[in-house]
Amino acid sequence: MANKRYACIGLYNPKSPENVGSVMRAAGCYGVASVFYTGKRYERARDFITDTKKIHQDIPLIGIEDLKSILPLGCIPVAVELVDGARALPEYTHPDRALYIFGPEDGSLDQDIRDWCEDVVYIPTEGCMNLAATVNVVLYDRMAKGINTRSGPQFGREKIDPASDR
Repeated sequence: MANKRYACIGLYNPKSPENVGSVMRAAGCYGVASVFYTGKRYERARDFITDTKKIHQDIPLIGIEDLKSILPLGCIPVAVELVDGARALPEYTHPDRALYIFGPEDGSLDQDIRDWCEDVVYIPTEGCMNLAATVNVVLYDRMAKGINTRSGPQFGREKIDPASDR
């Protein structure tokens, strides 16, 4: 298997199309390979307005029945949930290949999903964050720790010769 690092996102029954749009924007910013979602609530309001960069045209957004049925090759499932026994994100070492699974805005991940995941992590805050904010923080943490090699432009990595533009 090639030594390729990537992340995928699984959304468990997301409620708000605006948050799904914002998740897609985060996916584009941080180089996510694909986004999966379950449930019918999002499908009822598919024309989200917050994906202003039209990331859904570049990153697949796929509706499925069960998040446990789509584990991409070599990915480790990681639940992101504010529950007892979860590991704090600042101390977490991200796997090279991860499927991050996020619960709905108005609920939690089912126990069977948390049990299926190899890791359960949480963001140590004073309360719950919304879905899109949580996705952004997890993906930023992954990038900041040097795991996601596909994220964004590489500022400062090479010197640009101003004369070469003439």
